[in-house]
Amino acid sequence: MATHLDLEEQEQLEQLKHFWNQYGNLITWTLILVLGAFAAWNGWNYWQREQSAKASVLYEEVDKAAQAGDVDMAQRAFDDVKERYPRTAYAAQAGLLAAKVLAEKGKPDAARTALAWVSEKSSEAEYAAVARLRLAGLLLDQKSYDEALKLLAAEMPKEFEALAADRRGDVYLAQGKKSEAQAEYEKAYKGLPATVDYRILVEAKLTALGAAPASEPVPSASTPVGQQ
Repeated sequence: MATHLDLEEQEQLEQLKHFWNQYGNLITWTLILVLGAFAAWNGWNYWQREQSAKASVLYEEVDKAAQAGDVDMAQRAFDDVKERYPRTAYAAQAGLLAAKVLAEKGKPDAARTALAWVSEKSSEAEYAAVARLRLAGLLLDQKSYDEALKLLAAEMPKEFEALAADRRGDVYLAQGKKSEAQAEYEKAYKGLPATVDYRILVEAKLTALGAAPASEPVPSASTPVGQQ
């Protein structure tokens, strides 16, 4: 009986050796790759958190400078964060904030440079879209109409399309192209939810052009939901 069990164990051991000889290297390398990928992923997340934490400190410097109206400090802090941590969300936020201060303090060219950087380098599409809209506004103020329209022709996240149309309408209106302006304002009006306050301003622009949008019917309280 014992001999029979010994033979079975020996046979199983031989089968295991054969299996390992055939697939051992593959299993080992697969485990190395999986564990290596896991370690790399953890390392990447740690690095991202560390970068974000350091960038947040510099963003706070931009914020303090903005509150104090110190354009030089705001510019320096923004330059630091965009140089050291350009891929963080804080860098884009710092650029938007610095541009606001620079524009308010009579430095539109520096503001344009900051907004252009955010629009081109931001890792967040939403921040890039905000930067393009604000930059187009500065270009409009400087009567650089063609440049503004070119900027607004770039693809926008869906939630910003109506705002881009509104800004294009402003540019066309400044050029005296009332029909083009009206068409863009109508796009903006239709694209903005009725609950957004900014829609009232777009409506006012259309009204000024003699193209006030038709009043939207308010459903009666007695009207069944399915028949509204």
